[in-house]
Amino acid sequence: MLTGASLLLVIFVAIERMVSRPMLDLSLFAYPRFVGVQLLAAAPAYGFVVLLILLPGRFIGIEGLREIAAGTLMIALSAPLLILPIAAGLLTRWFRPATICGTGLLISAGGLFWLAQISAGAPPWMIALPMLTIGTGISLPWGLMDGPAVSVVPKERAGMATGIFSTTRVAGEGVALAVVGAILSMLIAGRLDANAPPAAIATAAQRLAAGDITMAANAMPGMDRVALVPLYSQAFSNLLLLLTGITLLTAIVVFIFLRTDAEETFEGEVEGLA
Repeated sequence: MLTGASLLLVIFVAIERMVSRPMLDLSLFAYPRFVGVQLLAAAPAYGFVVLLILLPGRFIGIEGLREIAAGTLMIALSAPLLILPIAAGLLTRWFRPATICGTGLLISAGGLFWLAQISAGAPPWMIALPMLTIGTGISLPWGLMDGPAVSVVPKERAGMATGIFSTTRVAGEGVALAVVGAILSMLIAGRLDANAPPAAIATAAQRLAAGDITMAANAMPGMDRVALVPLYSQAFSNLLLLLTGITLLTAIVVFIFLRTDAEETFEGEVEGLA
């Protein structure tokens, strides 16, 4: 399946490069600033959206919180999005959008690293603080992404740029959920009893990654909740460290590729592509 998908991708790219009016204008990716904007669009998927899916499973299935308590705790992650995107727009009077976006990603990376240090079973307020930090950081670029998406390409190609940006943002979330879920399952599987049947390890890892500790224990005889919770906690912390690295790398790319206004660099980029 992977080979077939790769072959189809190569064929698609070849066709799009040959036709005069491509459905997907790949030449836009020759603009470094445009590439930076695409990475910025995908950043919230790995630093925020995946947590909206994974954390409730951890709180309810692993830490044993009631649904209402888990939902209340999740407010710390999402509440900043109600206010800070507006504040970020006001800050553009004094700071470049790239500076605000990059700074927000750095704050989010700090929150992810902080959350990685907290083990399962910690008091809710200890978990809420890094979650609030993550939400605060990701809120800053959240409302500023659309502008750079169209300002880094020629005006006559702004429609194509908007389409690619929107696709990257939406598709990136789906890809991130699948990839991060698989990585968490893999990290858990690597910590289970290696002497158990591979099928049992795979099942237990998948169920535990989804927060279903009861089914995970049933799949791994000899391992109860007491043994599985620390195992999950360590795997989840390692996953958060990986997400920290991705978010930090994206922040660096944003600072480098989008460090100047479009008006200051666009003519030079066009001359370089000519």
